[in-house]
Amino acid sequence: MSATDPLMSHAGRSRAWRFLGPLLAIVWVAFLAEPLSAALAADDLWVRVVSVVGVVGVGITFAFSMLFVRREQQSPSMIVLLVALELFFTAISCLGAHEHGLVGLVYVSATVHVLTRSPRAFVTTILCAAAAFVLPRVIPGWDPADGTVAAVVLASLATFGFTQLIRRNRQLLAAQREIAELAAARERARLARDVHDLVGHSLTVVAVKAELARRLVSRDPDAATGELADIHELARSALADVRSMVQATRGVTLPGELVAARQALDAAGIEAQLPGAVDVVPDPLREPFAWVVREGVTNVLRHAGASRVVVTLAADRLVVEDDGRGPGPDSGAAGAPAPGQGIAGLTERLRAVGATLETGTSSLGGFRLAARAGGAA
Repeated sequence: MSATDPLMSHAGRSRAWRFLGPLLAIVWVAFLAEPLSAALAADDLWVRVVSVVGVVGVGITFAFSMLFVRREQQSPSMIVLLVALELFFTAISCLGAHEHGLVGLVYVSATVHVLTRSPRAFVTTILCAAAAFVLPRVIPGWDPADGTVAAVVLASLATFGFTQLIRRNRQLLAAQREIAELAAARERARLARDVHDLVGHSLTVVAVKAELARRLVSRDPDAATGELADIHELARSALADVRSMVQATRGVTLPGELVAARQALDAAGIEAQLPGAVDVVPDPLREPFAWVVREGVTNVLRHAGASRVVVTLAADRLVVEDDGRGPGPDSGAAGAPAPGQGIAGLTERLRAVGATLETGTSSLGGFRLAARAGGAA
């Protein structure tokens, strides 16, 4: 399953709930059966008609709120209009349904919770519960409706919990999307860094060997042919590296990079003093140190103009030094005017294993690139 599959599945469930949620809310309209029955039992015809209109109006207004308004945050004027309509219909339903018509207050409180999605909606809950408690006790002929009071409170708590659940789910989905985007961005940065390191090194060696072949073609054709064959193999190897890197199957090795460094430096006519074994280096540091060797040799071939390179290897450090032009002002690569992507990539790789990178002037008078586990090199 891809990284985006859970998000797609979650989005599908969200779309389903946008449809099913309002339908579940409309089920609440069934609780208007009691006030509707009481309204139909009114003696006066006009009172009966007005009360039935009030009960139906409460149901329609509530359904409208659930179906068409709950999806987006509404303006205060829209909320006030809908609540005012529900209060109006609740009031006229009470003309014939008496205390049973106060059931409309349950829908008033629930509507405010759904539309505002804020704890401040409990102010409306308290007012509706107080009205359902007081009015039957002060209006002659009405019986106390404590069940309606409890319904207002319980329905409001349930609605508040439901709206908060929806909000948390939306926040979770937004967070998942952001995490997926950050992961994709990190992967793109990793691929860009690896392409830079792999292709940059290979192309540098190809350029060095091509220049050597150009000089040899007139005076030593056989040697030039050999260099061209090496260029062909390097190009094939670089292509294979890129393919395997994209497939996440390639890993550089410290012995392999030291061998490649000697070949590249020899081809460029640069004296190389390289370590013969890597057994002293702990396994977690071998791959990062291999990248340091690759970047250091690439910098020498591209920028340094050096005649000698010394690579020093210990259990906790690796140092690449040359006798070339040395670092430029604020440089991060030999002879370069400013830190390049290679240095930035090395810094990230070493930081991941608790190591640090340092650049500066070498004891040979040129550039020094050093890595060390746990401190300054």
